[in-house]
Amino acid sequence: MLITDEGVGLYQMAYPVYSTLLAISTAGIPTAISKLVAENIAHGNYRGAYRIFQTALLILAAFGLIITVVLFRGADYFARVIAMDARAALPLVSISPAIFFVSVMSAYRGFFQGQQQMIPTACSQLAEQLARVAFGLVLVMLLLPQGLEYAAAAASFGAAVGAFCGLCVLVLAWWRQKNEFKRHIRRQAAADKLSFTDIISQIFTLAVPVTLGSLVMPLISIVDLILVPMRLRAAGFDAGRATALYGQLAGMATPIIHIPTIITVSLAISLVPAIAEALALRKINLLQSRSYLAMRLTLLLGIPAAFGLYLLAEPICLLLFNNAEAGQVLAVLALGVIFLTLYQTTAAILQGLGEMMLPVNNLFWGALVKTAVTWMLTALPELHVRGAAVATVLGFGVAALLNVYQVQQLTGMALQPLETIFKPLLAAAVMGAGVVICYGYAAAVFSPWGLGRANRLAAICSIAVGVCLYFFCLLICGGIRREDLLLLPRIGPVLTALAERLHILRG
Repeated sequence: MLITDEGVGLYQMAYPVYSTLLAISTAGIPTAISKLVAENIAHGNYRGAYRIFQTALLILAAFGLIITVVLFRGADYFARVIAMDARAALPLVSISPAIFFVSVMSAYRGFFQGQQQMIPTACSQLAEQLARVAFGLVLVMLLLPQGLEYAAAAASFGAAVGAFCGLCVLVLAWWRQKNEFKRHIRRQAAADKLSFTDIISQIFTLAVPVTLGSLVMPLISIVDLILVPMRLRAAGFDAGRATALYGQLAGMATPIIHIPTIITVSLAISLVPAIAEALALRKINLLQSRSYLAMRLTLLLGIPAAFGLYLLAEPICLLLFNNAEAGQVLAVLALGVIFLTLYQTTAAILQGLGEMMLPVNNLFWGALVKTAVTWMLTALPELHVRGAAVATVLGFGVAALLNVYQVQQLTGMALQPLETIFKPLLAAAVMGAGVVICYGYAAAVFSPWGLGRANRLAAICSIAVGVCLYFFCLLICGGIRREDLLLLPRIGPVLTALAERLHILRG
């Protein structure tokens, strides 16, 4: 690990402020674009869909530029008043250009997603992450000798470079299909009757509730930023140790539990226009089947991810950060993966149904629970930062379960707990036993190569074995069906044929 726990803490102190201002600059508009474009295209109104995109692009570019300037000029103030560490000013300045690029990028992503084209978004996300990591790593190595705040600023600037690269990919994708889309507009017989003010009204009617919801998450992070170090000091830790422990929570364990959400976020992005289309066409059976499939796929991913992160928490933190202590925090947060992924999916379903405020309200109640529990448990010396992790799990649990209840009430969808919960739990239990056995055996086999290398190799082997075991057990118990496999691009038909040849495909 190039920077210490304290350096990670400084890096993470910039992110709550950045993400809050980013939520304000984008203002839930990407979700509104996605829903409105999907509804217009479902009714053959390509001209209206394009005008919605143009209007939203103009709004987002203006908001993004204003908020970028606010963050750049106010970095010292935000660092002193919110982060309560003047060293966080440099990371805030470095990350400020990312707000403009992400704001513009989100307009393009919403437009593509409204057409149910996910490949441009996926390619831009890949370019964004690769550029962020590559540039951030190089800059950290160059600036680390100047001090921790310079290294944290270098890592933050990687986010700006990544956002610029992701935007370039989306602009290129649009120029490649622009002529085809405009041919649809020219062939459209009916005129688009919406005025510019009507379009703005529609966008903000949908966007404002989503904005409130998207603000809750960064505001929770800001509360953690203020509350966790404060309560850790109340538990008896000095300022440096409190920042280091906060770094383990916010900079190590939390990013790991968000890794499975890469898939569920993509699923949620595709759900909003898919649900909106089914609702616009009044196809209730299609709406129910899409909602059920999304929830089942979410649990098929979230349950084994939680098991695996709990069982391999310490080896994973040693592998990624060379920090065994952070594994204690990760083990507590692991259960939160199920609730976090489930919340994202069900919130997207509710947004697709036009119920924009329901997930906001539910997340607000979850945030209240999280804040109260963080205050009580983090000050206990025997729990310290693990108390904040418990609070996170409980907060997302409340929000996710409220969402699930409301989705079921609004869609009339049958939850089918045998398929959605018990079969994945059974397969995950078998996977967990295999992972524990594999890790112990592999660590012993690789021990002559040194403790660090043995842990890395054993962790990688255990993860690979766990994935294979879980997939195999799901096939055996019927947790994955033929139609599920065929949803996988390219490899789906191959896996289906192999499973049928081995007689392990049950449905």
